[in-house]
Amino acid sequence: MKTRVIILNGGSSSGKSGIVRCLQEVLQDPWLAFGCDSFVDALPARMTSADEGIVFAADGGVSVGEGFRELEAAWTDGIAAMVRAGARVVVDDVFLGGAASQQRWRKALDGLPVLWVGVRCEGAVAAGREVARGDRTRGMAAAQADVVHQGVSYDLEVDTTRSESMDCARTIAACLT
Repeated sequence: MKTRVIILNGGSSSGKSGIVRCLQEVLQDPWLAFGCDSFVDALPARMTSADEGIVFAADGGVSVGEGFRELEAAWTDGIAAMVRAGARVVVDDVFLGGAASQQRWRKALDGLPVLWVGVRCEGAVAAGREVARGDRTRGMAAAQADVVHQGVSYDLEVDTTRSESMDCARTIAACLT
């Protein structure tokens, strides 16, 4: 059975979104792209500053509440439904809960062929990208660089510290053939 879902997990500013855009370019078949940033952007404004939603602390820490988890479960189930309906999907996510986050995806994607990809980037490099982007809370990239990988198992890992997004995308694409 051919892979229908690619899950990229990595910390903030690790290069996941760039890899996704490159994957869409190099993969022969059309692949839809969904990211946790889009999910967070879709939340009602009141959920981005309340304990029930998602809170970005001044030091770069991120905490999520029960309301966030409920909507996140609906989001992951929705992506799984699209794949079951025939779509190919690349997901760009940040496993704040490490292995528990991967388990939530495993439950939603049960029975589907998934390629699990860890996107690593040295914390200092990701922090530099974070500053250059200007749209992230400072400290988030360094805080997430390692913790998002704890207890997570992958089929493949790429490192964007010194590799370009296109090179990483080609490495991932080669695993699909």
